[in-house]
Amino acid sequence: MNKIAPSSKALVPFVSVDHMMQLVHHIGLETLLIELYQTVEEDFKRWESFDKTPRLASHSEEGVIELMPTSDGDIYGFKYVNGHPKNIKAGLQTVAGFGLLADVATGYPLLLTEMTLLTALRTAATSALATRYLAPKGATTLAMIGNGAQSEFQALALKAICGVKNVRLYDIDQRATQKAYRNLKTSGLNIIACDSAQKAVDGAQIITTCTADKQYATILTDNMIGEGVHINAIGGDCPGKTELHKDILSRANTFVEYPPQTRIEGEIQQMDADYPVTELWKVITGKAKGRENSRQITLFDSVGFAIEDFSALRYVHNKIKNTQFFENLDILADPDDARDLFGMLQRANPSQTH
Repeated sequence: MNKIAPSSKALVPFVSVDHMMQLVHHIGLETLLIELYQTVEEDFKRWESFDKTPRLASHSEEGVIELMPTSDGDIYGFKYVNGHPKNIKAGLQTVAGFGLLADVATGYPLLLTEMTLLTALRTAATSALATRYLAPKGATTLAMIGNGAQSEFQALALKAICGVKNVRLYDIDQRATQKAYRNLKTSGLNIIACDSAQKAVDGAQIITTCTADKQYATILTDNMIGEGVHINAIGGDCPGKTELHKDILSRANTFVEYPPQTRIEGEIQQMDADYPVTELWKVITGKAKGRENSRQITLFDSVGFAIEDFSALRYVHNKIKNTQFFENLDILADPDDARDLFGMLQRANPSQTH
């Protein structure tokens, strides 16, 4: 992996929300999802080279605020992100974030970017990565349970990367389903709005759950899940928040990002400490088996991990080169003499006599 060079000594490229939207449209959403999937896959293949730690979380009754750091030895990255389910009632995003890349050798930032849109994109790309390795061969129908801010990205990533053709939508809030239906109706997918989770999963080979409420919920019960399906459980991402009945986990082969984090935050927080899981990177590198037969239930218990954000930050840093989709921010002090920070301050005093 080549080191990323800073654009200048003191100016830091900043990708705003508007820049990110322009970048997505410039590249093309499905093309970007494919390229981002490839970048995430590259970093999963070198998983062992990264620093790994469970995210640092500050929990409250209202939600959670988290920092997600990692480094590959040359580049350091982190994301700040929140999860506040009640925000939607106030017209605010349930999840919002920003991220930073820095040069390990100097500590100087290389990139500052919005990560609300980017998190939705990287989450979709990661779901597609797991689905590509774990779903039954020839799967073409997705049940999308939870039709909030992430749902369209999930559907389009699975279309572009995994060949999904049919999407069956369900949300307890019909307005969310109607929103997703409107947004996806010209996507080339066959979209079906369902009035129950059971109807949504009927005939689906891939099931993605993405709900927001911070509670022990049972979005899918054991009797709803037939053999041979693949499940992406991406909504349960903090302590006290789940989507699947534990009996489903008892029947499934479960794959995770980083077990020390997933056992605290994922669906498997319901299970005993010795509940067996397989790390997804081992499947991708051939060190562990993924799907072994057509009857197997595979479960990707995804809580999101810092390496995925690192991949997304690395991708954006590369794609904005020689474009207008960023601005340089003067956020690093840069005195002429690195030892004379005070002198730089004094020279900026408008009352100073020159």
